[in-house]
Amino acid sequence: MNESSFFQDLAVLMAVVGGVSILFARLRWPKVIGYLLAGVLMSEHTWGGAFLVDSKSITAIGQLGIVFLMFTLGLEFSAGEMKKIKHVTVPTALFDTVMMIWLGYTVGHDLLGWGHVPSLFLGAAICDSATTLLTKTIEELRWGDRPFVRYIFGTTICEDILCVGVIALVTGVATGKGMSLGAVGMSLGGLLVFFIGVLVFGLVFVPRLLNQVARMKDDEALLLTLLGCCFFVSYIAYKFDFSLAMGAFLMGVLGASTDVRHRLYELAAPLRNMFAAVFFVTIGLLVDPAVCARHLPAILGLTLLVVLGKGFNCFSMSLLTGQKVKDAVQTGFGLAQIGEFAYMVALMYIGLTGDATSPMYQIVVGVSLITTCLNPFLMRASDPVGDWLENHLPTRVRGLLAAYQDWLRRFRTAAVPSQLQRHLRSRVAWLVVLGALNFCIAVVASILNAQDYTKFSPFFEMNKRIFFCLTANILCISLLAPIAGMAQSLGRDVGQVLAGGMRRARKWQKAVLQFVTWAVTMAVLLLAFAEILMLNVHLLPDQLLARVVELAFLVGVGVFGWKRFKRMGRAASYRFQRAVAAERRRALRDKRPVAVTVSVPTDFYSRLPVEVGSPAIGETIRSLDIRARTGASVVAVIRGEDVFRNPGPTWCFEVGDVVSAIGEPPQLAALRELIHS
Repeated sequence: MNESSFFQDLAVLMAVVGGVSILFARLRWPKVIGYLLAGVLMSEHTWGGAFLVDSKSITAIGQLGIVFLMFTLGLEFSAGEMKKIKHVTVPTALFDTVMMIWLGYTVGHDLLGWGHVPSLFLGAAICDSATTLLTKTIEELRWGDRPFVRYIFGTTICEDILCVGVIALVTGVATGKGMSLGAVGMSLGGLLVFFIGVLVFGLVFVPRLLNQVARMKDDEALLLTLLGCCFFVSYIAYKFDFSLAMGAFLMGVLGASTDVRHRLYELAAPLRNMFAAVFFVTIGLLVDPAVCARHLPAILGLTLLVVLGKGFNCFSMSLLTGQKVKDAVQTGFGLAQIGEFAYMVALMYIGLTGDATSPMYQIVVGVSLITTCLNPFLMRASDPVGDWLENHLPTRVRGLLAAYQDWLRRFRTAAVPSQLQRHLRSRVAWLVVLGALNFCIAVVASILNAQDYTKFSPFFEMNKRIFFCLTANILCISLLAPIAGMAQSLGRDVGQVLAGGMRRARKWQKAVLQFVTWAVTMAVLLLAFAEILMLNVHLLPDQLLARVVELAFLVGVGVFGWKRFKRMGRAASYRFQRAVAAERRRALRDKRPVAVTVSVPTDFYSRLPVEVGSPAIGETIRSLDIRARTGASVVAVIRGEDVFRNPGPTWCFEVGDVVSAIGEPPQLAALRELIHS
């Protein structure tokens, strides 16, 4: 880097930035837009010649803007705040990230005709909102004290963290290693080590150091100490292959725990304003207007997808997690954009694949530029739009939302018994596992569908998509039955938390329990159907007749096989739990004889003793007609120290037998009455 050319470039750039800031301040337009347009006009792509001698050096200086913006954001956002709002930010960020990756992949593969790898990179490029842009926009609007701001910043930080794992995934795909769990584990493990190390050591040393320097009443010493800590942590993040922004944000969080956070903010503000302006100019320098013009339809279409997709995702999840309507609108409008992460992913694609002819980079940069320019106007519009929507909501809808928000508050603050907490965690974990199984089925089917089977069978090669689509959907439909059972059980548990104890339940408590059970079950089933629909986009055959026939067949399978799928799901769950506990049972059996005890029945599994006077004594499973009369299934009988699994219909019950059965709670209750009456 030539010293003379660097200062020449910096002088030209700062003169332009100063003029733009004055002009846009007079026009009362967001300065971010002026900086971006200035970058486009100064780009070598626009005029064929560059206004700057060495734009790369200016780009390096622009990275300092990210550091100062994220540092000052961290000063305003403490770790305690993150913990308080995790119930909103984590689900919103996770849902938005997953949906945008899927939408980007679908558009790239099915509409733009790209391959699997560039389509996956496109999805990754549009999944993360720009935290730096939000910081600048909200600062210019002076909305820092509004309620939605902490949620919107928390969501973007969570998305930044999730994108670390996304980068590991797409990098493995681009290098031919596939979606390696090892690569993802190493990346997320490194992120965890970095977070813990910085926060633990930082909380021990940094606040104490800054407080001691602040007592000296020397702003120069305090500023230099602050910059030393900030850049040291950012450098560590860079060496771990994380972003500079993440290190700067963590340092800001540490600075927020000191007694001089406001003084630190005032000292860093002038540097932040200068370098942030340079950073946004460097984004404009990346734009090639000629390439963007050739791909204008794709850029406009993806811009619409980002604005509508991210806006709807974040708005809907904000409502579902208990935000007010206006706050949800402003969160959706604010996050409907992409920024520096987008063109970083696009550059990574070119570097890893060597596909320099791909238009992805300019398309992504074009979308980032347009959404960045739109975002300040969307943020301003979110205020009147949120007010209008709140004032014009039907009274019934407003009442339902208020009741729903009240239930969420009660659920989060309720004192939940330990046994019920275990039930809730267990049900949620099982639903996550079943959802992951659906995803794995679709991934395996897609991988197998991409193979060439011409040598094996030309006929199979022609019809492979029909076969794999049908097989994957049958497997996914078979999982809907256990998903419904788990969802219903989860709904009952949530209802008990909201309605209180149910032993002597009042009428209103029973009504709350029934409604919550229904609502949770429907919500989970809708999510399961949405997941299956998303997976089918890339598996459905092209022929209309084949689609209609497959749909009719799958509906028939679902209707006539529903009860069988439920039994299979309960049996599989029972066998899985038995397998997990096998070692513990063997250890206990070696120590002492197995005692005949009755465990506390769970929702779908129960042990029932055959006591003296039971009508089941001397009867067989067939003579009692257990399956027809109760609907439950006997899966094992414990007699003394022996366990007899899957007893046949001729099994004769004796005093002291312990019957292990699976079924729905009403079915198990009927079996209990049959054996004990």
